[in-house]
Amino acid sequence: MKKQLLFVTYQNEAQDEGLTYAIDLAKTLEEGITILLINKKKLEQRFEDIMAAAAFAEEGEQETAREIERGNNGGSHDKQTRVMLEQCKSSGIEANLQTAQDGIVGAISGFLKNKTAVDMVLLSPSITKNGNMSARELQRLVKTALRPVVTIAKQELQHA
Repeated sequence: MKKQLLFVTYQNEAQDEGLTYAIDLAKTLEEGITILLINKKKLEQRFEDIMAAAAFAEEGEQETAREIERGNNGGSHDKQTRVMLEQCKSSGIEANLQTAQDGIVGAISGFLKNKTAVDMVLLSPSITKNGNMSARELQRLVKTALRPVVTIAKQELQHA
């Protein structure tokens, strides 16, 4: 079984938040990539969306219910998935994609439990910026992942 890098990012984030780096690293290491998309929407908000969609559907407003459900699923999720997988494929990297709900550490740890082919975890800038992941969570992930965990920082352009 070919070794894999696990690239973790949020669903519906900027397309190239670290994916180019992950692809370059995969090429260098001659490995594939598994992209883990984390859905940021909180459980309570998803429940509210589902209940609202159900209420509209019961009242015969199927189109409104579908719109709410599309928003709940991230709408552009399919496009994001295709673009990311195509970017890997066009670079000659074997890739697959998984999704998970919020709870970064739990999602990654749960994914890694049965995935012995993954030998490194790469966290996109969207995962680690603006306090999305606390230092305590990162420390817990490093302890539970039992693999190297790499945080990718977004480079800011500096004007001269």
